[in-house]
Amino acid sequence: MMSLFQILMLILDVVWFFILAHVIMSWLISFQVLNLGQQFVAQIWYGLNRILEPLYGPIRRILPPMGGLDLAPLVVLLGVYALRIILVNNISAFY
Repeated sequence: MMSLFQILMLILDVVWFFILAHVIMSWLISFQVLNLGQQFVAQIWYGLNRILEPLYGPIRRILPPMGGLDLAPLVVLLGVYALRIILVNNISAFY
């Protein structure tokens, strides 16, 4: 059962990394450091959007419009961190 705990933690770590990469990439695109006209950048951007949209979509429907400020990644990051805390605090259930 310990391996199940480690797999869940790994999945949460990967989701955390994807969200951070998506947020940083969105900033770089907004400040025109990265150009979506480049095929490699566009493929990474659209790939991250396709992976993360199922997580962001329901949260965006719940959150009120913030005038161009998207708080969905922050809410998902907080959710991932909360899940990590819950798993660590209940690690005895995995033995």
